[in-house]
Amino acid sequence: MSGKGTPATIAATRGKAAYTLHPYTVSGAASYGEEAADSLGTEHGRVFKTLVAEVDGTLVVGVVPVAGKLDLKALATAVSGKKAQMADPAAAERATGYVRGGISPLGQRKRLRTVVDASAAHYPTVFVSAGRRGLQMELAPHDLIRLTNAVTGAITALS
Repeated sequence: MSGKGTPATIAATRGKAAYTLHPYTVSGAASYGEEAADSLGTEHGRVFKTLVAEVDGTLVVGVVPVAGKLDLKALATAVSGKKAQMADPAAAERATGYVRGGISPLGQRKRLRTVVDASAAHYPTVFVSAGRRGLQMELAPHDLIRLTNAVTGAITALS
Protein backbone atom coordinates (compact mmCIF):
# COMPACT_ATOMS: atom_id res chain seq x y z
CA MET A 1 0.00 0.00 0.00
CA SER A 2 1.34 3.40 -0.87
CA GLY A 3 1.86 6.19 1.60
CA LYS A 4 1.47 5.78 5.33
CA GLY A 5 -1.54 3.46 5.17
CA THR A 6 -5.07 3.84 6.47
CA PRO A 7 -5.99 4.73 10.04
CA ALA A 8 -6.84 1.02 10.50
CA THR A 9 -3.42 -0.22 9.38
CA ILE A 10 -1.71 2.47 11.44
CA ALA A 11 -3.71 1.43 14.52
CA ALA A 12 -2.83 -2.25 13.98
CA THR A 13 0.86 -1.43 13.52
CA ARG A 14 0.94 0.80 16.61
CA GLY A 15 -0.86 -1.92 18.55
CA LYS A 16 1.80 -4.43 17.48
CA ALA A 17 -0.74 -6.71 15.80
CA ALA A 18 0.33 -8.95 12.95
CA TYR A 19 -1.90 -8.50 9.91
CA THR A 20 -2.00 -9.16 6.19
CA LEU A 21 -3.63 -6.83 3.68
CA HIS A 22 -5.82 -8.29 0.94
CA PRO A 23 -6.74 -5.86 -1.85
CA TYR A 24 -9.57 -6.76 -4.21
CA THR A 25 -11.49 -5.10 -7.02
CA VAL A 26 -14.76 -3.47 -6.01
CA SER A 27 -17.53 -4.03 -8.55
CA GLY A 28 -20.30 -2.13 -6.79
CA ALA A 29 -22.22 -5.18 -5.57
CA ALA A 30 -25.04 -4.61 -3.11
CA SER A 31 -23.14 -6.23 -0.23
CA TYR A 32 -19.58 -4.99 0.27
CA GLY A 33 -18.73 -7.77 2.72
CA GLU A 34 -20.02 -10.63 0.60
CA GLU A 35 -18.23 -9.16 -2.41
CA ALA A 36 -14.99 -9.06 -0.40
CA ALA A 37 -15.41 -12.68 0.71
CA ASP A 38 -16.16 -13.85 -2.83
CA SER A 39 -13.30 -11.84 -4.34
CA LEU A 40 -10.84 -13.23 -1.80
CA GLY A 41 -12.18 -16.80 -2.07
CA THR A 42 -12.85 -16.86 1.68
CA GLU A 43 -15.87 -18.31 3.45
CA HIS A 44 -18.47 -15.71 4.39
CA GLY A 45 -18.38 -16.65 8.08
CA ARG A 46 -14.73 -15.57 8.31
CA VAL A 47 -15.16 -12.10 6.78
CA PHE A 48 -16.67 -9.60 9.22
CA LYS A 49 -18.54 -6.40 8.48
CA THR A 50 -18.47 -3.35 10.71
CA LEU A 51 -21.90 -1.91 11.41
CA VAL A 52 -22.68 1.19 13.45
CA ALA A 53 -25.85 1.22 15.51
CA GLU A 54 -27.32 3.57 18.06
CA VAL A 55 -27.96 2.03 21.47
CA ASP A 56 -29.94 4.25 23.84
CA GLY A 57 -28.74 7.30 21.90
CA THR A 58 -25.04 6.31 21.81
CA LEU A 59 -23.18 5.01 18.75
CA VAL A 60 -21.94 1.43 19.14
CA VAL A 61 -20.07 -0.77 16.65
CA GLY A 62 -21.15 -4.33 15.92
CA VAL A 63 -18.69 -6.58 14.08
CA VAL A 64 -20.49 -9.57 12.56
CA PRO A 65 -19.87 -12.14 9.80
CA VAL A 66 -21.01 -11.00 6.36
CA ALA A 67 -23.09 -14.20 6.19
CA GLY A 68 -25.43 -12.85 8.88
CA LYS A 69 -27.19 -9.73 10.06
CA LEU A 70 -26.67 -7.69 13.18
CA ASP A 71 -29.09 -8.69 15.92
CA LEU A 72 -29.90 -5.26 17.33
CA LYS A 73 -31.52 -6.57 20.51
CA ALA A 74 -28.47 -8.76 21.24
CA LEU A 75 -26.16 -5.79 20.57
CA ALA A 76 -28.08 -3.64 23.05
CA THR A 77 -27.92 -6.43 25.64
CA ALA A 78 -24.15 -6.85 25.08
CA VAL A 79 -23.56 -3.23 26.10
CA SER A 80 -26.20 -3.21 28.87
CA GLY A 81 -28.55 -1.10 26.79
CA LYS A 82 -32.25 -1.30 26.13
CA LYS A 83 -33.00 -0.17 22.60
CA ALA A 84 -30.90 -0.33 19.44
CA GLN A 85 -31.40 0.79 15.88
CA MET A 86 -29.08 1.17 12.94
CA ALA A 87 -27.27 4.51 12.98
CA ASP A 88 -27.79 7.14 10.34
CA PRO A 89 -25.10 6.40 7.69
CA ALA A 90 -23.87 10.02 7.73
CA ALA A 91 -23.47 9.89 11.54
CA ALA A 92 -21.58 6.59 11.24
CA GLU A 93 -19.24 8.10 8.64
CA ARG A 94 -18.64 11.24 10.71
CA ALA A 95 -17.91 9.30 13.91
CA THR A 96 -15.64 6.69 12.32
CA GLY A 97 -13.93 8.79 9.66
CA TYR A 98 -14.63 6.10 7.06
CA VAL A 99 -17.11 5.78 4.19
CA ARG A 100 -19.85 3.13 4.06
CA GLY A 101 -18.46 -0.11 2.71
CA GLY A 102 -15.05 0.77 4.10
CA ILE A 103 -15.76 1.28 7.80
CA SER A 104 -13.14 -0.52 9.84
CA PRO A 105 -13.45 -1.38 13.51
CA LEU A 106 -9.84 -0.18 13.86
CA GLY A 107 -8.52 3.38 13.76
CA GLN A 108 -11.85 5.15 14.00
CA ARG A 109 -11.87 8.93 14.39
CA LYS A 110 -13.90 8.62 17.59
CA ARG A 111 -13.36 5.41 19.52
CA LEU A 112 -16.78 3.80 19.75
CA ARG A 113 -17.83 0.97 22.04
CA THR A 114 -17.41 -2.24 20.06
CA VAL A 115 -18.92 -5.71 20.23
CA VAL A 116 -17.36 -8.50 18.15
CA ASP A 117 -19.53 -11.51 17.41
CA ALA A 118 -18.35 -14.52 19.42
CA SER A 119 -18.04 -16.61 16.24
CA ALA A 120 -14.76 -14.81 15.47
CA ALA A 121 -13.08 -17.04 18.05
CA HIS A 122 -13.72 -20.08 15.82
CA TYR A 123 -11.06 -18.93 13.35
CA PRO A 124 -7.29 -18.49 13.66
CA THR A 125 -7.68 -15.25 11.66
CA VAL A 126 -10.60 -13.13 10.48
CA PHE A 127 -10.99 -10.45 7.84
CA VAL A 128 -12.24 -6.90 8.48
CA SER A 129 -12.15 -3.74 6.41
CA ALA A 130 -8.75 -2.11 6.41
CA GLY A 131 -10.36 1.30 6.13
CA ARG A 132 -11.34 1.61 2.50
CA ARG A 133 -13.44 -0.21 -0.03
CA GLY A 134 -11.42 -2.87 -1.80
CA LEU A 135 -9.00 -3.56 1.06
CA GLN A 136 -9.42 -6.20 3.75
CA MET A 137 -7.17 -6.81 6.74
CA GLU A 138 -6.61 -10.34 8.04
CA LEU A 139 -5.68 -10.60 11.71
CA ALA A 140 -6.15 -12.81 14.75
CA PRO A 141 -9.50 -12.36 16.51
CA HIS A 142 -7.79 -11.73 19.84
CA ASP A 143 -5.87 -8.82 18.27
CA LEU A 144 -9.10 -7.38 16.83
CA ILE A 145 -10.73 -7.59 20.26
CA ARG A 146 -7.70 -6.16 22.05
CA LEU A 147 -7.17 -3.25 19.65
CA THR A 148 -10.83 -2.20 19.71
CA ASN A 149 -11.24 -2.87 23.44
CA ALA A 150 -14.27 -4.91 22.41
CA VAL A 151 -16.53 -7.23 24.28
CA THR A 152 -17.75 -10.37 22.57
CA GLY A 153 -21.26 -11.69 22.32
CA ALA A 154 -23.67 -13.63 20.13
CA ILE A 155 -24.85 -10.60 18.14
CA THR A 156 -25.45 -12.23 14.74
CA ALA A 157 -28.87 -13.15 13.38
CA LEU A 158 -28.60 -15.49 10.41
CA SER A 159 -29.80 -14.01 7.14
